[in-house]
Amino acid sequence: MAKTDGIPPDATVKLAAPERVAAFRTGLSAESRAAAYLMAKGYRILAKRFRSPYGEIDLVAKKRNLVAFIEVKARATLDDAAYAVTPRQQARIINAAQAWLMAHPEHAEFELRFDAVLIAPRRLPRHLLAAFDASP
Repeated sequence: MAKTDGIPPDATVKLAAPERVAAFRTGLSAESRAAAYLMAKGYRILAKRFRSPYGEIDLVAKKRNLVAFIEVKARATLDDAAYAVTPRQQARIINAAQAWLMAHPEHAEFELRFDAVLIAPRRLPRHLLAAFDASP
C-alpha cells in the first residue's frame, strides 16, 4: 500500500456540497456589491465579515459620527431578502457588534445603528436604515 501525498488510502475527504459553495460565493459577491454601494453613498468600510464567538457582522461602516453594523442579504427578490433577517440573526448581530466595540473602543461613543442591505438579481441594492435595533 503506497501513501499518496501523506493521505492514508482509507481516509475520507469531506468536500463541501456544491450548493453550499454556490451560496458562499453568492454571499461574497453580495457583500462586495453592498460595500461598493455604501462607499458610493459616502460610507467608509471599517470591517468585512467580522466574526466573534457570538456571531458575525457582514459589514461595519462609518459615516461622520455614525457606525453602522450591516447585514447583507441576497435573495431572488428584495422582499425575500428583507424577510431573511430573522430575530435570531438580529440577536447574534447585536452580540457580535458588542464584541466589535470592545475590540474597537475608539468607536464606542459614536452613534450606533443596525442596517441591512438587500441584494437581488438585476436590481439596485436597497439600504434599510435602522432595519432593527438593540432594544430588548
